[in-house]
Amino acid sequence: MLKEFTVCYTLDHEIITEKLIKELDVKKEDVEREIIENMDHNKYFIVNNEHGNYMINSTLVRYVRIVSEKILVK
Repeated sequence: MLKEFTVCYTLDHEIITEKLIKELDVKKEDVEREIIENMDHNKYFIVNNEHGNYMINSTLVRYVRIVSEKILVK
């Protein structure tokens, strides 16, 4: 089984969401930490969602929030 996390990135003039699939034992805090570390180490990062791929400048992100978490059953 896997977990699906919905992550919301708030920028100055838009909000972009993406779904991340992780192992069942991964906690919300672990995902938040991974995202923040990625933003600290990279000037840009890619977000994939149902609307396409977005390259986001890390300095433009004002807020990151995990808005939902659910267990995926095969």
